[in-house]
Amino acid sequence: MARALIVVDVQKDFCEGGSVPVGGGADRARAIAELVQGSDRDGYDRVVATRDHHIDPGGHFSEHPDFRDSFPVHCVVGSEGGEFHPLFAPAVTAGAVDEVFFKGAHSASKSGFEGFAEDGTKLADWLRANDVDTVDVVGIATDHCVKATALDAVKAGFAARVLLDYTAGVAKDTTEAALGELSRAGVDLTGTPVVLA
Repeated sequence: MARALIVVDVQKDFCEGGSVPVGGGADRARAIAELVQGSDRDGYDRVVATRDHHIDPGGHFSEHPDFRDSFPVHCVVGSEGGEFHPLFAPAVTAGAVDEVFFKGAHSASKSGFEGFAEDGTKLADWLRANDVDTVDVVGIATDHCVKATALDAVKAGFAARVLLDYTAGVAKDTTEAALGELSRAGVDLTGTPVVLA
């Protein structure tokens, strides 16, 4: 069986200067690009990335966001903020990422497992078709989409690990709560969480 790396939402709007910036996001973008393009890439049979890809996600966008379920407008289809961060994008264009999964066109869709490739294939189906049984999850943000993706990986029957050195969290309290939830669900956690808020 095979191991895959899932890179979650390393997009401009989630890094410094974006509409919903996460402290340390740009640094994580750089580190993840180095991971997928370096010798450590050899530890992965497949690398995939997810992208928030909003058209009309309803109450997920709010003028008065609570930053848990609702957020300012971000990652709108066709917007610059929805693009991969420039420190990570070259890894995608260079072919270090095998497939990209788009999520959240008409809903919040925090989990990468709610996403679809351009041909309509769901993430779980794509992983199984590539004989993947184990996934590592990295990206932005630890306490939101990384957490949701890792939890759904376990629910879908994959062994899952979050590499905290390659994630960035929104806030200390929500990140700590997320780590507890992940651990209780059987997700392995390695490294140290980055929270610069």
